Amino acid sequence: MAKPSPFALLFLSSILFLFTFFSTATPLLHPSSSTDPQFLPRVEVDPKKKLKTWKGPDVCKYEGIGCDKVPDLNTKAASGVSLNGYGWSGSKLTLNGFIDQLPDIAYFHANSNNFTGTIPELISDLRFFYELDLSNNKFSGDFPKQVLGATKLTFLDIRFNTFSGPVPEKLFDMDILTAIFLNNNKFNHYIPANLGNTPARYLTFTSNEFTGPIPKSIGIGKTKKNLIEVLFSNNKLSGCLPMEIGLLENTILFDASNNSLTGPIPYSFACLAKIQLLNFADNTLYGAVPEGVCKLPNIQNLTLRNNFITQVGPVCRSLISKKVLDVSGNCILGLPEQRSEEECTHFFTHVELCPDEKSMKYIPCKGSWYLNEDPADVLRRPARKVTEMRTYAALSPVH
Repeated sequence: MAKPSPFALLFLSSILFLFTFFSTATPLLHPSSSTDPQFLPRVEVDPKKKLKTWKGPDVCKYEGIGCDKVPDLNTKAASGVSLNGYGWSGSKLTLNGFIDQLPDIAYFHANSNNFTGTIPELISDLRFFYELDLSNNKFSGDFPKQVLGATKLTFLDIRFNTFSGPVPEKLFDMDILTAIFLNNNKFNHYIPANLGNTPARYLTFTSNEFTGPIPKSIGIGKTKKNLIEVLFSNNKLSGCLPMEIGLLENTILFDASNNSLTGPIPYSFACLAKIQLLNFADNTLYGAVPEGVCKLPNIQNLTLRNNFITQVGPVCRSLISKKVLDVSGNCILGLPEQRSEEECTHFFTHVELCPDEKSMKYIPCKGSWYLNEDPADVLRRPARKVTEMRTYAALSPVH
């Protein structure tokens, strides 16, 4: 049976991504013709001897280059570049003079190399281009705004570099992104207020220097139905948790641990019916854990360690005994491994109140079956096996 054209796969990439995620893509589309002769000498270190095949005018014979027919030209062309793990380095190893020579490229994967410099402007002219992976390289400077012109882009991975400064709002206005991995850089400033505009299913902001609140738009835009996993952990986020988080309909992982978030846990979080892992450890949340949150039907792990929580009800206590809920390092009387009385007293004499306390008690899904389930049945639920989450794999530089 003939293989499907990669150009046809382009339109299915959003679906296929959910199954292939970090796997190396099957060669799609790139132009034939020789690569820039200036490029090869720039690779000064080739530890896996990959360049031994990079000889002659036919790039389709080069290891890491995939070829296919360009539909509208009916000619064979280089269709994709997969350099993941090659470990290339060189004092002038940049993408200029390389990716520029591949005008029909559909994907470029270069995880775990030592590319530097900037992304060529003409990336916006690549008509079939839909995946860019430059993770774990040596890129630095401002967010690479060149990618904002790549209108067919569905996958952007620039984690484990040293990009800095703010992330542009326009990134979240791109219509066809299914994944944005920004973790382990030095991005700072607020996360743009239009975050909810992105249709991305997977988002990672972990280990940067983002400040300010989690945008309210996360629960009222395209993310409301599309977002599956999001990581905000290890930043400098502050302010109260927006109740709009509880409006997310298909999210299974929400991790905002190790920030400076404060306030009570919104009652709306009881509406996160699909959620499996919820992590707000190492913040300054206070008040009670809403019983409705502990009734969530798919919850596998609820981590509230090292906050200033003061109360848990019977359903939540059952999750503690099942090792589903972790509330160690809080201010809950009668439970082991809590903060000292002095530490808790000091915190509550300087507590930061949320501006809209009323919204914190709003439950938009009061009629949900699991919120009205017999408490005895809730207590009898067995603990669920913790699912391996896709975005957590992005916290490793190599894939």
